[in-house]
Amino acid sequence: MSKVFLFYLSLIFILNSGCTKPSHAQKIRQPAVAGAFYPADSSALRKMAQGFLSRAKAPRVSEPLIAAVSPHAGYIYSGPVAAETYAQLRGRAIKRVVIIAPSHYDYFQGACIYNGDAYATPLGTVAIDKKFARNLAARNARIFLGARGHIPISPNRGEHSIEVELPFLQTVLKRFTLVPVIMGEQSYQTCRALGKALARLITDRQTLILASSDLSHYHTYRQAVSLDGKVLNAIREWDYYNLSRNLQGRIWEACGGGPIVATMIAAEALGADTAKLLLYANSGDRPNGDRSRVVGYSAFVFFKSKHAAPQKSFRLNKNDRRTLLKIARKAVEEKVRNGQTFLPQVTSPALLQARGAFVTLTEDGRLRGCIGYTAPIKALYLTVRDVAIDAATEDPRFKGVKANELSHLNYEISVLSPFRHVRKISRIEVGKDGLLIKKDGYTGLLLPQVPQEFGWDRKTFLEQTCRKAGLPENAWQKPDADIFKFTAFVFSK
Repeated sequence: MSKVFLFYLSLIFILNSGCTKPSHAQKIRQPAVAGAFYPADSSALRKMAQGFLSRAKAPRVSEPLIAAVSPHAGYIYSGPVAAETYAQLRGRAIKRVVIIAPSHYDYFQGACIYNGDAYATPLGTVAIDKKFARNLAARNARIFLGARGHIPISPNRGEHSIEVELPFLQTVLKRFTLVPVIMGEQSYQTCRALGKALARLITDRQTLILASSDLSHYHTYRQAVSLDGKVLNAIREWDYYNLSRNLQGRIWEACGGGPIVATMIAAEALGADTAKLLLYANSGDRPNGDRSRVVGYSAFVFFKSKHAAPQKSFRLNKNDRRTLLKIARKAVEEKVRNGQTFLPQVTSPALLQARGAFVTLTEDGRLRGCIGYTAPIKALYLTVRDVAIDAATEDPRFKGVKANELSHLNYEISVLSPFRHVRKISRIEVGKDGLLIKKDGYTGLLLPQVPQEFGWDRKTFLEQTCRKAGLPENAWQKPDADIFKFTAFVFSK
């Protein structure tokens, strides 16, 4: 072989090597709030996270965890609460974490799963489970792959709601992959789509769903405790219907309320029946914390309990029942006779609880009006006052009550329990349960006493609930229909 030939052969090799395309660079989402929400130095960050974890006090849940809730504020504010959630993860065989978080800066329709390779923090990178992400996005048109909500839209406007969860996860779990989901909006439809898709896709016990959420923002300490308490109760009572409805109506507050609802829907379908509150606190609980404008935080875990407690029936004693009936009657009489709104004074704790309720008016055995609040919007005594007035004056089926009818009216009050999703139609108890159907933006509700009055069986009850919603009678059989049941404590005079 000649030297000239070897020279040209070497030259061809060199030229071809230079033309080889470089390997694909990984797409890594870099930290956006390191040094602001948590330390940018890895040693300081790990020390801070471990310090919070060492002070966690909630008893360990022995059952396998299906899902959880953790706050996403700066560590000096929410770190002690977040640590309660993450301390529960130590020693568990969790290999994949799906984080569902809200978008604070970028509004868009649906939920976006990051289409990159990893998320980075000062503690290192967390690889994204790209196969799971692709399969999840393929489940519903409301879920898609992309960078919306994940990549900062401008300097100093980087989303933190997933990022701040990662250092805690990196501290308590040995190795895990990530499925980061940002909700651009938090409608019930998107929550349902995401929750149902996750439940169909998760087939192992090594995946945890994590909702990233703070609670109310910038109220006084007392106002925040009251407002947050309503959200906490809805989560504990697994009433995600009213939780979603009141959050969308801006009656309650949680900046990651949609992620919580989606997580509850998924966890329920995966077998969870218990939501355990590990800790509630707000920024005013810090030493020397400002209590004039606070932000609320909660830590929850969701699991299937070995000894799940049955749903408690709500009851009122005789004095409370008498008080509510007097309030209903007085409120109607004041409004009809004088056009005034009655201002009752009550001290009973049971009547100060937020509860949904209906007031039904009858005259000589005939329906004269029926209006109610399905959701626990306000204190029970105020709910009864307001819906009694509406039943007398606003029911579109009847003309308003006249003064000469007042002495002939009978009042029936139905105080509602939380709403629970019906997974098996056979579990609907006619005579005990009321029903609500939700489909395609339509809702319809019938109280538990209605099927008894008409002698309906379960199928007829479902059909009539659909008709009340303005839906076809068979709508309850459709896969996109949600049926919720509730009980009612009913009394009259």
